[in-house]
Amino acid sequence: MINNMLSENCINLDLKGTNKGQIIDELVEMLNAAGKLNDKEEYKKEILKRESQSSTGLEEGIAIPHAKTSAVKVPSIAFGLSKAGVDYDSLDGEPSKLFFMIAAPANASDTHIEVLSKLTTTLLDDDIRERLLNATSPKEVIEILSIDTEKGEEHDKRDTGMPEVLAVTACPTGIAHTYMAADALIKKALAMGINIKVETNGSTGVKNELTDEEIKNAKGIIVAADKNVEMDRFAGKHVEIVPVKEGIKNPEKLIKNAVAQTAPIYSVSGEKTSSSSKKERTGFYKHIMSGVSNMLPFVVGGGILIALSFMFGIHASDPSDPSFNPLAKLLSDIGGGNAFFLMVPVMAGFIGMSIADRPGFAPAMVGGLISLNNGGGFLGGLIGGFLGGYSVVLLKKVFGKLPESLEGIKPVLLYPLFGIFITGALMYGVIIDPIAALNTGVTNFLETLGTGNLILLGAVLAGMMAVDMGGPVNKSSFTFGIAMIAAGNYAPHAAVMAGGMVPPLGIALATTFFRNKFTKDEREAGKVCYIMGLSFITEGAIPFAASDPIRVIPASVIGAAIAGGLSMFFGVLLPAPHGGIFVFPVVTNPVMYLVSVVIGSLVTAFILGTWKKPVSEI
Repeated sequence: MINNMLSENCINLDLKGTNKGQIIDELVEMLNAAGKLNDKEEYKKEILKRESQSSTGLEEGIAIPHAKTSAVKVPSIAFGLSKAGVDYDSLDGEPSKLFFMIAAPANASDTHIEVLSKLTTTLLDDDIRERLLNATSPKEVIEILSIDTEKGEEHDKRDTGMPEVLAVTACPTGIAHTYMAADALIKKALAMGINIKVETNGSTGVKNELTDEEIKNAKGIIVAADKNVEMDRFAGKHVEIVPVKEGIKNPEKLIKNAVAQTAPIYSVSGEKTSSSSKKERTGFYKHIMSGVSNMLPFVVGGGILIALSFMFGIHASDPSDPSFNPLAKLLSDIGGGNAFFLMVPVMAGFIGMSIADRPGFAPAMVGGLISLNNGGGFLGGLIGGFLGGYSVVLLKKVFGKLPESLEGIKPVLLYPLFGIFITGALMYGVIIDPIAALNTGVTNFLETLGTGNLILLGAVLAGMMAVDMGGPVNKSSFTFGIAMIAAGNYAPHAAVMAGGMVPPLGIALATTFFRNKFTKDEREAGKVCYIMGLSFITEGAIPFAASDPIRVIPASVIGAAIAGGLSMFFGVLLPAPHGGIFVFPVVTNPVMYLVSVVIGSLVTAFILGTWKKPVSEI
């Protein structure tokens, strides 16, 4: 099987690349020239996507870039040797010399995936690496790997009895790191005389699944994973959760910690129990980020579709308007009427799921939907998500005393029935009315302020657009601007629109100019914020505001307020009931309007760059 996937024309014992990108290009080109790919560019895109999640550079001079995609024609491996070594962001910081690029088709069989994964585990053997470094021909490389891949299967079949330590390994692609971490843990445990069982969550599914009895009797559990795995089963056990690379790099430390039971006890709520406030903040942040990350595709996809609909005219989606265009209406209906409609409920649902696992999803999503339909907006959705999640946590404790024979009906009947009721009752009875009252109060305040200082009015209106970014405060400001247009006063709405553009544009600039203050994923999301800001989609800033509200919201409010005040100062008028670059043709004094938005965005970016701390994940 290994001979079918690694051919001599896919082996290069003298790679010329001097950096990571050049090495990837050489290996991809080798596979393409050998006829192993359907689409070279798409395959390379998937390789780079995997690298963006975490580098595939390991220790001991090994790097295993890999992807599973329909761009691959047949399961294949490309091997390259760089005698000088290349900086490949490896675990130990040392240059990488041995490169294995794995190409797996989207529909690859279990057999192919298992052979590919077995190949990666053989590379942990010092003798194999040394022989590969000294190989003089492609034929010799194939012989080394063919023999040792077969031998590498022996330890997986041993019977060790009830294991002291359990582990779960998983990586996003499920081909290389999943199995390398498993192999490293198994080999180290054998050397330490400790019985271990490792469950792998690879691309072919869960293998060597842990049983309830094994979990009950284990001293400690290691979860070395970069993707979600089933965690509820570990409630009450000492569980150490680390990235999958830690399983490869520090297996001995992890095993010792598991035996000594130094890891926190995992709770049924999905959080590590701890009395420290730092751990609690980490849990709160984790829940919010779970909601935000799953909401982001709706924000991005729906927002861009809405922006595209405006290209046909501000009112082109309205059948009663002379500028009506069917395509504009289709784009608006899909983006605004559906994708954006789901944004807040989805965020709330995944917050609830992060708190209480799958049973928390339905109550939390209903809480988010209630907020959306009753003026609660983004902030109400956050509250609904936490209400839904923690109501199920409470129910798990209450129903924990029921007979074991009723265990099966809890997730399908008891949790959704009572969870949805409790969440809905609290949302309707406690949450919605105060938010609606806040909305009304803010609107009344603006009406009284309108007769005073116009610059102050512009600053307040624009700043409000950045407070909750689509919630009641934001909508109050927007509604006031529309009312002013109806009254023939076009200046306030210009300030409102400027304020709505600043948060996403300011964040986009911050991710560009202060790259060390944001993670790689945040920098990628920041690029989308340019489009969101130019399209007057303030919601594009929500993921950043939700993950770091203490810094992002004040910075956004200050920058937006400055932009709104300047817009008033320059006497900008906007008769169109929308914003973004689409309305610039109808703005009076468009140059100074642009200046106002740019200055406000730069202020937001500078504040964020100053306040935020550098991140470790660059």
